[in-house]
Amino acid sequence: LLEQPCISNAFAYIDQPDGGIPRTSNKKGNVDNSSSQPPSTKKTHSADAAGPIDVDPKLLEKHASFASQLADIARNEIVPYWRQSRHVLGQQTKLEEGRSIFQSASPVTLADRAAEFAMREMISCHFPDHGIIGEEYGVKDIDADWVWVLDPIDGTRSFITGKPLFGTLISLLYKGTPVIGCIDQCILNERWLGISGQESTLNGIPIKTDGVTTLSDAEMYSTTPDMFQNGHEISKFDDMRNAVKAPHYGADCYAYALVASGFGADVVVEADLGLYDYCALVPVLEGAGGVITDWTGESLTLGNHESSKGRVVASANSILHDQALQILNTPTMVSSEDVLGMTPDDRLLAVLEETKQSNSNVSHLICGVMLGEVIAHLVS
Repeated sequence: LLEQPCISNAFAYIDQPDGGIPRTSNKKGNVDNSSSQPPSTKKTHSADAAGPIDVDPKLLEKHASFASQLADIARNEIVPYWRQSRHVLGQQTKLEEGRSIFQSASPVTLADRAAEFAMREMISCHFPDHGIIGEEYGVKDIDADWVWVLDPIDGTRSFITGKPLFGTLISLLYKGTPVIGCIDQCILNERWLGISGQESTLNGIPIKTDGVTTLSDAEMYSTTPDMFQNGHEISKFDDMRNAVKAPHYGADCYAYALVASGFGADVVVEADLGLYDYCALVPVLEGAGGVITDWTGESLTLGNHESSKGRVVASANSILHDQALQILNTPTMVSSEDVLGMTPDDRLLAVLEETKQSNSNVSHLICGVMLGEVIAHLVS
């Protein structure tokens, strides 16, 4: 695919005086290195609505081949750091306000930065008109028809503790909709590839989900309970955890790959995810016969990201998915015990969230007054 090799300084990071990664060159537009979260966008793309994507299949194959080459490049950067000391990893903590306990302070390593930098350089060289959204180096040309979404190491906590349940996530959006997804596990040598309208594969072999059809028989994954914020999210997670056969934790993107492959996992429920956390998962799950949406059943697209709030549910089949959505969309009731156990801010947020979920016409101001009266009564 790559007829003319790019000359890149992507592998020169070890010699940087401060031990960091060189910033990517501005081949087209600027890259914002100040934030790992893409800025909010009100832009709605024409392909965000549900329906088939009108893209030449040969072009998709070409881009899918390129996505695999990006995964190879990321492997070259990540593997040398596998099971190395904290000093070698250059481990730092990335702080983000307004997020869940799990996401508010997340680790980042030289391997994360080097892998994303190398992939961005290759994309900018061969597809200079394509946009990029990356966890470590931000956003470039988000309004382009074609936008690559990169998470060099999804599951950095697993990576830094020597557990091979992380993955490199590479996705390509066409007018806001994920049409190519790659989940690459470089240590176990496993690569899942999803292409819109085609069967998903694991190391080139077609895969298919093989889930149960009732939640009471389902094996459910979530990365951690700490990714659900107090109030509506943690309440819905508890409802799901109580409805399934057994909950499991700690697999990040690997859990979605297990569902897609029919390896015994049936459903994944998570919250507070970034675009780079879930875009690559969509073509892989859908191409294997699974279903993946936000908690309201809406498609996971660039245009829907703000309204989805990073809340994702994936299921092995539509029957199971409908049952999960029914639980996730039942209005949350805040009990007196819950209220007393919350901070004042969490109390207010919980009631406002409940009001929103139940489509009540009561204004937020009236809700606040009512909540104050309830708390005063309970405490007295």
